[in-house]
Amino acid sequence: MPRQIAVLGSTGSIGTQTLEIVRLFPDKLQVCALAANRNVALLAEQAAEFRPACVVIGDASCYEALKEQVAHLPVEVLVGAKGLDAAARMPEVHTVVAALVGFAGLASVVAGIKAGKEIALANKETLVAAGALVNEHLAALGGTMVPIDSEHSAIFQCMVGESDKTVEKITLTASGGPFRTRTAAFETITRAEALAHPNWSMGAKITIDSATMMNKGLEVIEARWLFDLPAEQIDVLVHPQSIVHSLVTFNDGSTKAQLGAPDMRVPIQYALSYPDRWSAPHPRIDWMKNASLTFESPDFDRFPCLRLAFEALAAGGAAPAVLNAANEVAVGRFLKDDIRFVDIPILIEAALARFSAASFNTLEELVDLHNAVQAVVLELNRTTTN
Repeated sequence: MPRQIAVLGSTGSIGTQTLEIVRLFPDKLQVCALAANRNVALLAEQAAEFRPACVVIGDASCYEALKEQVAHLPVEVLVGAKGLDAAARMPEVHTVVAALVGFAGLASVVAGIKAGKEIALANKETLVAAGALVNEHLAALGGTMVPIDSEHSAIFQCMVGESDKTVEKITLTASGGPFRTRTAAFETITRAEALAHPNWSMGAKITIDSATMMNKGLEVIEARWLFDLPAEQIDVLVHPQSIVHSLVTFNDGSTKAQLGAPDMRVPIQYALSYPDRWSAPHPRIDWMKNASLTFESPDFDRFPCLRLAFEALAAGGAAPAVLNAANEVAVGRFLKDDIRFVDIPILIEAALARFSAASFNTLEELVDLHNAVQAVVLELNRTTTN
């Protein structure tokens, strides 16, 4: 029988590429649920093609429009957080592809875990903000989480067949983004420049995170929870070619690396096929065209967001959640041209200082903290960019 999946965030970059994998393997994968935030037209188009049992629209103002566009289909239309929760819990679903962007994806991941679903995780903010809480649920219920991010998938693949106790260090690679070689005039960086990633095709938020290198910082925090390693055993290397996706060094001095063309369909497919590998026509590396692989140390002075992420991880407690909440608002404001590129880390650092004593014990308390941080950063935006 095909593996039944719910694709939460089906109209985004990871979601649409997930559906490309479904098209490649219709005998192995079947879509039970699709969810998007506001993209009614594409969600309706996907529903017509994949015929899921339900579709979910996050924005309630789009509910009637979606319902009208799928009226001819035998599909249930759900809305908002409750709809996402229901999709993640559907009895027939085996795997929840968590591809929603930002903190909004957390609750549905927890719902899926509590319902005994395997989680194919692309939403890194889930573990950044609530790593301890999520891991508690996974441990209590014996749940499974397989990473989709290319770097974490690489580490996961290198760890297959190895003992956790033999890992000395993991190294996440980073492309360096569009400003790797830029040394001056960061104050004048435009939205268009920041969205022009040299290697990867991603959504706007993650592309800006890559430009600031916050994306790598979030991945460092995510790796801490995925692989149960302290910060001192997690390293970052800038690798402009994006061929080596990450490395694992073991206690005997050997290192494993996972290599491949920069194509997100490969880690998505692996998350859905694990522990198997399915033959697929994804691009292969032409080694004669990639004969030189280079590595550099990250520059924490030019990319302070990466430094802030390491500091938040070292601080522990609520600091990573504060970092994540502040970054979401700062990136959103930059995308609206409300602040400069260089203001993003300034606002995040201000939020970390303001909420240095914050704490939470439950998901509800975390949501309250997230909202409070975002409200403050919205106000900071108006006072730090004159």
